Amino acid sequence: MGALDKEKKKISQIDSPYVQYQEKRTQSFERKRLGLKRRLVFFMLFAVVTTGIVLATLYSQKSALKDKEAQKQELKEQLSSLQKEEERLKEEIVKLNDDEYIAKLARKEYFLSDDGEIIFNLPE
Repeated sequence: MGALDKEKKKISQIDSPYVQYQEKRTQSFERKRLGLKRRLVFFMLFAVVTTGIVLATLYSQKSALKDKEAQKQELKEQLSSLQKEEERLKEEIVKLNDDEYIAKLARKEYFLSDDGEIIFNLPE
């Protein structure tokens, strides 16, 4: 044992009400400090989890929005195509109300002839 250990054995604690009060006060302060640390850790953990959930939600919504935009563009192209087809069909309806067009179509499709015409089938 060293000289320092011998001196520690000689020192005894003062056991007065003031010292006991100071020890209780120090212990109370340490408990409050430990509680504060625990609350801060819990709050930080809660904040990190909440931020993660929010970011995940934003990412999934952004991805869904991108998919919807692509789908919208595809549907616009399809609508344009269908509108062109509608115009073509309307023109066809107008033409089908014309007797001359129907006669021309019948001659072309069904090889019908007009008076005095001779039909020749040519190989393609």
